[in-house]
Amino acid sequence: MKSRVLLAAALLAVAGAVSGQEMPRLVEFYFDADASAMRPVLVLKDQSDAAVERLMRKVERSPEAALEAAQLGHYAMESGRHDLGRDLYARALARIDLNHGLWRPVKWNYGWDLYRAGDARAALEQWRELPSRGVSGSWMPPTFAIALWKLGRRDEAIRWYAAAVRTEPTQWSTADRYAQLLPQWRPEERATLAEVQAAWAANPPRWP
Repeated sequence: MKSRVLLAAALLAVAGAVSGQEMPRLVEFYFDADASAMRPVLVLKDQSDAAVERLMRKVERSPEAALEAAQLGHYAMESGRHDLGRDLYARALARIDLNHGLWRPVKWNYGWDLYRAGDARAALEQWRELPSRGVSGSWMPPTFAIALWKLGRRDEAIRWYAAAVRTEPTQWSTADRYAQLLPQWRPEERATLAEVQAAWAANPPRWP
């Protein structure tokens, strides 16, 4: 019985640590387009079986094929093979560091693939490392906001959304332009952000 109590306490401690993922420090404005993170380098132009097979053989032959591993990881996640996708992304990230040109787009895309696989916590873990070089990407406030909202961290989500409004008030004060501003987002993702926007509008936080 005692061992069960200790195990339960340990699991709760781990869960608390994970749920309290430390976020990057908020800044007042987020004007950086951060094009390096959003480069469409992981989308397979040819998704035929033969093309995917060729990529798989290249990854198997060459341990350094980080781009190809990440491309296959993205394809696998989009195809619903989440465990395989995670393994391939992990392989790609093990071959590159934050100074590598692929690091930012791989982390950004991996975060989205994890979010769309239903794992907002793991998605946030990928995304929250991206401001580490002082980049204040315009994607950060709305993206962090929906992940935090999904995790039940509502106050933090609203503060991040408020950063989007400070940066571009005519764009983010309402949800009217989400389809235009977020064309790559799915309707359910824009709907989640609209919940954050409504909560922000009900009680806008002050800055700082």
